[in-house]
Amino acid sequence: MKTKSKFIRNLSCSQIVECSQAGSSNVGEYEKDDGSSYYFCYKCNKPIKPTKTVIESRQSVSTAEVLSMHPKAQKAADEPVFKQQGILDRNIKQSTLDKYGVKITQNGEHYYPYGEDVHKIRGKNKNFRWFGEGEKNPLFGMDVYPAGCAKIITVVEGELDALAGCQMLSGDNKLRFPVVSVRDGCASAIKSCKDAYEYLSSFTQIVFCFDNDDVGQKAQLECAELFPNKAKLMKMRKGYKDACDYSSDSAFKHFTEDWWASQIFMPDGIVKGKDLKSLVLEPLQKSIAIYPYGSLNDLTGGIRSSEMVVITAGSGLGKSQFLREIVYKLLKSTDENIGLLFLEESVKRTALSIMSLDAMKPLHLNETEATQEEKQVAFDATLGTGRLFLFDSFGSTSVDNIINRVRYMAKALDCKFIFLDHISIVVSDQQQGDERRALDEITTKLRMLCQECDITLFAVSHLRRPTGTGHEEGSVTSLSQLRGSGAIGQLSDMVLGLERNSQADDITERHTTRVRVIKNRYSGLTGKACALYYDRNTGRMNEVFEEDLEEAK
Repeated sequence: MKTKSKFIRNLSCSQIVECSQAGSSNVGEYEKDDGSSYYFCYKCNKPIKPTKTVIESRQSVSTAEVLSMHPKAQKAADEPVFKQQGILDRNIKQSTLDKYGVKITQNGEHYYPYGEDVHKIRGKNKNFRWFGEGEKNPLFGMDVYPAGCAKIITVVEGELDALAGCQMLSGDNKLRFPVVSVRDGCASAIKSCKDAYEYLSSFTQIVFCFDNDDVGQKAQLECAELFPNKAKLMKMRKGYKDACDYSSDSAFKHFTEDWWASQIFMPDGIVKGKDLKSLVLEPLQKSIAIYPYGSLNDLTGGIRSSEMVVITAGSGLGKSQFLREIVYKLLKSTDENIGLLFLEESVKRTALSIMSLDAMKPLHLNETEATQEEKQVAFDATLGTGRLFLFDSFGSTSVDNIINRVRYMAKALDCKFIFLDHISIVVSDQQQGDERRALDEITTKLRMLCQECDITLFAVSHLRRPTGTGHEEGSVTSLSQLRGSGAIGQLSDMVLGLERNSQADDITERHTTRVRVIKNRYSGLTGKACALYYDRNTGRMNEVFEEDLEEAK
């Protein structure tokens, strides 16, 4: 615990014979708690021993004289000695320090006032400590600029930035532009602004000018969120991290220009219409790939990036086969990598089913229908390209695991197209109420992944059983029949419904699937797109026209 002392009076060095600089400066006389005295020379910067005459004359000093010389004088025994020369390396004048009440000791410590008799002390190595007792202001400079004293107030990240910023903005105008600082940098920024909310709100505009780094910019946005109708953000030019950098470089004009150019803060998701010029003048997003069927492309406009396409149908109506046809088309018509998460079948069956499309034989149903040579050719044309990545899913179908695998395929394996068959199995072990929430959760995360990773995701979703005619008997599909609380229908960009009467007496009708565009965010065009006939001999779904189907009956 430090010994406390009380200032008594100033003396001339000429009275102190032990002082090597006698006559050159003043000496402070102090009384310790135990009643003893010590004397400190401001010139020599060390304690000295007084003459007997000085000691004897001590009693002649009145209380009124002591208070007039140094009011509120309760200091530590190692009383700091302050210099008066500004902060030269930062181009900060002494008048600016005086305005804010900042003092700098001979050994380079900065004393920043944060209320009455409370100082934050900055050491030479940028270590900080607090001195004094009492309530600390949430912002440095609050005592200097009363609430509402100006139209605009600027909030910076550090005390030196406040000093530099105020001086650069004000020039010779008596520091009339208020600049304050948060108390402990980015770590306290949001708390400091919350604690000073009423004070800051008293100004018409609040310019946030935090450090030009990731941490500073993040904290700046968080603080600006508190004042959506008042906040402005200053963007520093290249080469400058903070206000001190401008000041040290004597770039006062540049700082002022950048400060006046501060932009009104807008929360995430809000943009100015005038800032969209380059965006709207760009051509509309074109498809990056096409579906295997011409009529479907006519209605959908093809396949685009960052979209989630949902395929839905009743049980056993060919959803997986439809996905494989799209996979094979992308494999042949693009150079992109493709990720496959077929959760209800083994990777071997998935691999054989993709090979089947090239071999024109259903290898996943009967491998013996093809020779080893034919299978080798089919393998080389599909899996052998190195562009297909399959997920072995057994025992690993939790929501987080599937999301992580999709993200890995997109970012680590550079898969541009990812197929998930199907969403419902991921939440199949949930209770009814939990299943709805889980479906909404995974759908939301998948849609965000499409945007985050710039991928096209094809996902299979199941339908609720309709009243009356079932989907297996050719019932029309609709958005309202999608499982879940509606998130799948709301968040998807395209919804394709497959309709087939698997119980029809006519074999042609039994093997014909109609593709219906239920939702089309791109163009809004919906309705029947095409008819696909499944050839059991080749294992392929081929586009046919309704007039051909009538003739075949």
